[in-house]
Order: sequence, then C-alpha cells, then structure tokens
Amino acid sequence: MRFLAFLLFLGFIALTLFARWFVVCKVYHLCAEPVEEDIRLKTLKLTENDSIILLQGYDQFAFDSAAVQPRMNANNEAFLDTLAAMLRADTARSLTITGYYRPSEKDWKPERGFSENLGLARADAVRSLLNKRGIKAERIIPDYAESPDPDLKEPMTFSLFDPRLVPEGYDKPVYTFSNMTFSDANFAFDSEEFRPGVPCVLYADSVKTYLDLHSDKTLTIIGHTDSKGDTKYNYNLGLRRAKSAMQYFRELGVTVDIKTESKGEKEPVAPNAVKGKDNPEGRQKNRRVNFVIQ
Repeated sequence: MRFLAFLLFLGFIALTLFARWFVVCKVYHLCAEPVEEDIRLKTLKLTENDSIILLQGYDQFAFDSAAVQPRMNANNEAFLDTLAAMLRADTARSLTITGYYRPSEKDWKPERGFSENLGLARADAVRSLLNKRGIKAERIIPDYAESPDPDLKEPMTFSLFDPRLVPEGYDKPVYTFSNMTFSDANFAFDSEEFRPGVPCVLYADSVKTYLDLHSDKTLTIIGHTDSKGDTKYNYNLGLRRAKSAMQYFRELGVTVDIKTESKGEKEPVAPNAVKGKDNPEGRQKNRRVNFVIQ
C-alpha cells in the first residue's frame, strides 16, 4: 500500500509540474526560448580601389538562406554609420558594394524588385540602408559574384573609388530605375531575340507605367557585348539586341521616343580575361543591355 501511495504521490507531483509549465509557457508565453548564438567573423573592412584598407575589424553582415535583407547587429549599424560619414565628408568618392550568393542560391527568383540575382539584390538592400543615411543611390555601385562558401561567412565587400580615375572606356552600371542594366540572360547565345526574365519583365512594366505618366521623357536602350568576335560584329550584335528590346517595349504599349545605341565591346564592366586566361564571369557581366530614362 505504501508503495502504491508513493507512486500516486509522484504522479501528482509530475501532473502539477506539467500543469504549471503548460500555464506559464503555453498559455501566458512567459518561458524564454533558447537563443541561437550569432557568431560572425570580424573581417569586414572598407578598402579603396580594392587594396588600401580604410576600416577593418567589423562584424560581417549575415543573410539567411535566400534572404535579401541582412540580419543587422549593432556593429553592422556602426560600420554603415561610419561609412556614411566618410562619404558625406568626401563627396568625390563613390562606393562599390559587392554582394555574394551561395552556390545553392544561384537559381534564386525574385518575388519583387528588378535584381537579376541574389548578390545584386543584397547589395541593393544595403545601398538602401546607406540611402537612409543621406548617401545618394548614384554614388553607390552594386556588383555581384558567386561565393564558393556554402555558409556565406563573408557575404559582402565594400570598396571606395574615385569616379574621375576610372579607366577610359570602362563602365560601372548604377542599377537605378532611371539607369538600369540587365545581363545577356535575357537573350539566347549569339541571338538578338529579346526574352526578358522575371526581373526584366517587372522593370519593363514599371517603366511603361512611369512613361505613361511622363510623356516628356525618352528611353534610350544601349547594347553591350563581350570581346569575343570582331569589333564590327559585336557592335552590330549590340545594336540588334537594343532594337529587339525596343520592339518589346513598343509591343508593351510604350509610346514615348525610344532611341537605340550600341557600344559593342568598347565599355566593359569587368575584364574579359584575367592574366591572359578567359574570364567567363567577366564576359557574362559585359554582355548586357542598358535602359536609360531621361
């Protein structure tokens, strides 16, 4: 009997503890959830022309899988505050933000916005944070690259440059609404047929809406190529692609004046070759179409 009474007593204690836990944690939500420690590399730095170190030792930004917006901490905020102050103090400098994406994020598709890949989207998200700190979007150049690190421990780099010292014939796309650039992903290989992807379709729809309300504006479409092939062929390919994109905008219902141009291979944004070896990533960036609203 005593043993049975002891078991009943233990059961009563267990039921009481469970009831207390249920009321406190599940009903009133007063139990703290375990917090996963946010450990980051302190390797974030600001360079000038990718070599001179101006700031260093800051926490790296952090991005969840397929996320555009960074998980900001106080150290990240301090980095952006300091960077914005430097840009306000020296208005001759501009900034390149290179956003990286994991190999598993290569086929990311945007739910909204005009960014063609997750690296550009992330760079643009941080650009917006600097815009809120008083830095104009035109002074911040987003760039992108695929990271070999599946954990993306270093998802972003920052580098200042003087626009006046950019080599002649070299272009830096700004990726703003009035000066947007899309890659050759919107064209088949060696073809002028314009087949816009989701970001480009979203952009074109927004441009039509804007130009319907601003009929005094003009749209200029500029085709660019990499350096493979001869100069004349690349010029003509760039022009054919610009005209194909113009036809798409006409079929969309855009009625304002549209001009087409080609720069061919003359204004690369990245090297077509590195140390004498082919650079497929650079050539892919150079094959592009630029839309300018004025």
